[in-house]
Formats: sequence, C-alpha cells, structure tokens
Amino acid sequence: MEVTIKFSGGLELLFKNQKEHIVELPESNEKWTIKSLIVWIRENLLQERPELFIEGESVRPGILVLVNDSDWELVGDLEYEIQTTDTIVFISTLHGG
Repeated sequence: MEVTIKFSGGLELLFKNQKEHIVELPESNEKWTIKSLIVWIRENLLQERPELFIEGESVRPGILVLVNDSDWELVGDLEYEIQTTDTIVFISTLHGG
C-alpha cells in the first residue's frame, strides 16, 4: 500500500531534513492504522531523537496530525485505517524561543 507521509514545523529535521516520503507499506494480516504507522515510521524513517516525535504509543503532544487534510481526531485518531494513496502529515506546533 502506497502512502505519502509529510513532516513539517521542524519535524523534518528528525527525518534527514526530508519533508515528504512516499512509502510502500508492507503487506500485513492486520489493517494498517495510524498507530501501526507511527511504529513503522519510528523503525524505518526516524533518524534521530525519537523522544521529539513519539511518546508512548502515539506522537508527542504538540504534534498536529492530518489525514488527507483533516484533523486525525475527526477520522478516528490512532485507530484510523489507512487507505491506499492517503496523505498523512505530521506538523510540530512546538517551537523554542
């Protein structure tokens, strides 16, 4: 299943400064959800400082997640079942100063 994953708001720095990744998720007996995608991202894309992206089984507070331009809270949060050609965006809303 091919999906597009995007990072912005500074998160791209944790992913080799690459804002967009078009990935082929491996076949699975289980449905792909945002929760399983976050684990896959940690294991396959994240390059450094996982504590800035992940907290427990989800993303850190302050990271906005959009699924096809809709807030993930409107589509099922961690349990949203990913569809082929979905675009999932992670945006950090936390900034130092």
